[in-house]
Amino acid sequence: MKKLLFQIVAAGLGLWLANMFVPGIRVVILSDSNFFGIDLTTQWQLFLLFSIILGLLNFFVKPILNVITLPLRIITLGLFSFAINAGLIWIVDVVFKELSVPFLYPLLYTTLIIWGLNVISLIVFNRD
Repeated sequence: MKKLLFQIVAAGLGLWLANMFVPGIRVVILSDSNFFGIDLTTQWQLFLLFSIILGLLNFFVKPILNVITLPLRIITLGLFSFAINAGLIWIVDVVFKELSVPFLYPLLYTTLIIWGLNVISLIVFNRD
């Protein structure tokens, strides 16, 4: 449960930082922005929604993808995990029209920011 919360916080903070500092990434509020009938009227609501979705994808889907792509991750010495992370961010971009992450460099920078925040949160807060 704690790991899921850390991934949600890291995803939200990472998307917010990427929106602030990476050129090309946009989070815009559209006139018809809603999520299952709940109107999304401010940008923080969008970041909260994106962070929850991306955190859940990282928690539930990413371990399955890691097992499936184990040979590729071994061959590339773990670098293929960045492709998995970028793919999950790209899925959120495709599903929600309010988020715009251009394909190559902005997606790579966003992936690195979220990955770095995940690593930092696990190191700092995982002291049992």
